[in-house]
Amino acid sequence: MNIACVKEIKRHEYRVGLTPSNVKEYVDAGHKVFIEEDAGKAIGFLNEDYEKNGAKIVAKKELFEKADMIIKVKEPLEEEYEYFKEGQILYTYLHLAADEKLTKMLLDKKISSMAYETIKVGNALPCLAPMSMIAGRLAVLEAAKYSQKTYGGNGMLLSGIPGVAKGKVVIVGGGVVGINAAQIALGVGADVSILDINTQRLSYIDQIFNMKVHTYYSSKANLLSLLENADVVIGAVLIPGAKAPKVINKEDLALMKKSSILVDVAIDQGGCFATSKPTTHDEPIYEVDGILHYCVANMPGCVAKTSTIALTDTTLSYGLKIANQGFVKACLGDESLLEGVNTYNGLCTYEAVSKAFNLPYTKAAKALA
Repeated sequence: MNIACVKEIKRHEYRVGLTPSNVKEYVDAGHKVFIEEDAGKAIGFLNEDYEKNGAKIVAKKELFEKADMIIKVKEPLEEEYEYFKEGQILYTYLHLAADEKLTKMLLDKKISSMAYETIKVGNALPCLAPMSMIAGRLAVLEAAKYSQKTYGGNGMLLSGIPGVAKGKVVIVGGGVVGINAAQIALGVGADVSILDINTQRLSYIDQIFNMKVHTYYSSKANLLSLLENADVVIGAVLIPGAKAPKVINKEDLALMKKSSILVDVAIDQGGCFATSKPTTHDEPIYEVDGILHYCVANMPGCVAKTSTIALTDTTLSYGLKIANQGFVKACLGDESLLEGVNTYNGLCTYEAVSKAFNLPYTKAAKALA
């Protein structure tokens, strides 16, 4: 199979879908690998590093022409749509439920799309987890930065000092993002609360943090009560493959202290705050009704080397399986991969995406059979 890895063009996106060592794995398995020129240069993976491991360095147009499977990190942007050919395999983060134009392109061009974020093993999302860990940790670090008065924040040091109250961090969602955010928030000395709708999850959080985190059932009443004193609110809500639910409405901002900050880690899936809109690392924050919003849509991109290695450590084995067996055989033989199929041969095969845009839904197993 011809494997192609493109250079990301999203603003301040420095991650890359394959490392040089990943290339060797594909080449050793009998595949040809094409890398877009300078795809990994920003994080120290040079063209010659890829070539030493058996890749051929090509320009974007040639890469897409030769590609059977395209490996990326972020979803294709509109400028890239024209390069795709009917029947190609796309293996990347997609977040289709928040992107109708991309969904339509994939369906129109009959692209076989495999979304990292919906590959599922039991209840776990192995290809999403490493980026969720990083985003959760970054959420606190970025909130601490933008809480500084020089950035328009409320001037609260999250750790406090002896005799001065700690900053209050409220985390909505106790999954991978939420737990990693709590680790860092506790580490810097903040007062941390987590809300979740799963009481068993709350019990687990209580145990792993030795009761140092305040846990609450995620009811609207509990959330509104916590908003009143929060310095930082981190949105860590996830419904796999679906658009994120809105847990904070615009009118709820009136309860919050002026210049406190909302960090929406769910922005890739449409955001979990009603006032959220995607931002970039160039201009990461904006203000609504006196409340700062941090909604960068590719948070892990700013720590691209760590992110790339962590991501490719999990995506490589699935990519190799697709390359070795072919898309249909690999997916029908692996329930985890089957969960990752979002579109195939012009059919929408992920139910949450079909619901988001009122599209006909076909189960992946049926579509592939």
